[in-house]
Amino acid sequence: MLQGIPHLFRPMLTPDILESSRRSVLCWLATADAHGCPNVSPKEIFAVFDDRHLVIANIASPCSAANIAANPQVCVSFVDVFAQKGFKLTGSARDIAADAPEFAHWAGPVLEKAGPRFALRSVFVVRARSAAPILAPSYWLYPQETTLQSQIEGAYRSYGVRGPVD
Repeated sequence: MLQGIPHLFRPMLTPDILESSRRSVLCWLATADAHGCPNVSPKEIFAVFDDRHLVIANIASPCSAANIAANPQVCVSFVDVFAQKGFKLTGSARDIAADAPEFAHWAGPVLEKAGPRFALRSVFVVRARSAAPILAPSYWLYPQETTLQSQIEGAYRSYGVRGPVD
């Protein structure tokens, strides 16, 4: 219990996680088949749905869909490559087909992002069971000298990217 609130009702996907997901270009969905053989694949269109659920567009992911059908346990990670921080979520997923009655309920945030460019076969609805931060080692090995700004500047140099124009 947290201040009289049972664990089941505490928000899992906090405002920090929501903001981090918005700054991430891709998420990575890790699944495993019925025999435990892992698969990880990038997903371009995803969104936090509410304080417990993440929705991922299934545009061309037959392996992920088959694995979720066989074993719903998943892990999703997203990282802002410039800030070099993000989050890892673990939980269970459902694959909701585009012709299913509940598709419209879940698909809204990802349909908006997909627009007319991508047809969605389904959506993977992930119910988060745990969330943990992902941080580049510099943040915890050298906390006195590592700042968000220093990480961003270093990433810009490493990737050959010019920063935003003032």
